[in-house]
Amino acid sequence: MTEPDDTDDLLDAVSAAVLAVTRHLSVAEVLEVIVRSARRLLGARYGALGIPDDEGGFAEFIADGVPERQRAAIGPLPRQHGMLAALLRGGETIRVSDIREDPRFGWWPKAHPVLTAFLGVPIRDGGDVIGIVFLADRVDGADFSDRDERVLTLFAAHAAIALTNARLYERNLELSVVEERNRLARDLHDVVAQQLFSLRLTARSAAATLPVDPEAAAGHLAEVERMAAEAGAALRSVIVELRPADLEAHGLAETLRRFTVTVGRVHRLATEFHWEGEIPLDKAGELEMLRMTQEAVYNAVRHARPRTVAVVVRGGETVVVEVSDDGDGFDPSAGSPRGLGMASMRERAHRLGGTVEFLANDDGGTTVRMEVPA
Repeated sequence: MTEPDDTDDLLDAVSAAVLAVTRHLSVAEVLEVIVRSARRLLGARYGALGIPDDEGGFAEFIADGVPERQRAAIGPLPRQHGMLAALLRGGETIRVSDIREDPRFGWWPKAHPVLTAFLGVPIRDGGDVIGIVFLADRVDGADFSDRDERVLTLFAAHAAIALTNARLYERNLELSVVEERNRLARDLHDVVAQQLFSLRLTARSAAATLPVDPEAAAGHLAEVERMAAEAGAALRSVIVELRPADLEAHGLAETLRRFTVTVGRVHRLATEFHWEGEIPLDKAGELEMLRMTQEAVYNAVRHARPRTVAVVVRGGETVVVEVSDDGDGFDPSAGSPRGLGMASMRERAHRLGGTVEFLANDDGGTTVRMEVPA
């Protein structure tokens, strides 16, 4: 690789590499992009990145420039020894012309490529070394220069931010999954479990009444059939929510459209969906908006007994989703509806810097209006 001729070209190259890292949100993707971008940026033949574990090894070790078959022949992940240990424990940059002549060098597995010129830089988060990135053997055969060292150090600093953000993002997703599981557990208890309990009581009443009043028993059995249908519909609703929405493949608008159609089919009611404008939300924002909309739709279905539910999505500088129904509605003089679902929607909107409004329609029914900044 040809070195940039001046500082502007160099900064452009570093900027492009850093953007390639920050474009990804998963830890695995960030690690791969860091080492690949670093190797290409400095024209190295080989590159690797290691994230240490607490047992003397590496939780992750990503190599770039080594063919897959050779990588498999090398064997398991390396331990924290030799030059890798020096980078991790010393926390200092290491640059040598021939790694084999350095006293800190240990050994390589038999299938490992023979390396000469070596440049290793720690990836720091504050005062902690959270990883190491190193390059070996420039393609042009030259040693790594002072300039190479400055560039890789600069890039490692940006990579540390991207890696930390990726970890926080994955942690946030884990917490969101736990939150969703807890909410679904409440739904199963509040809706399905209670309906099944009522169904059992009504069935017992039918059994007790049958010998003395067959007509009353028949009425109880009709009630059993109705409640069983309601419990089945509620259970299907929860199952629909358990299916992972493919936001990555379809985007928020199409995912909401498919969800709206599914709810109509499951609950045998009319649904409408309208969408206009671009929706400039990141993945976390799309997921929060999806969950809020699902909550609004299910609240209408479960509590308002609507004939029609409409979902309207409007993009732009702010993203607005409105869920309207023609159901029982609520008394505006009593304030907004309350409940766990409503509180959850408000919390999600607050995390995005947005708002949720519950509006009583003039002709009956309710509109839930969710608005978040792009």
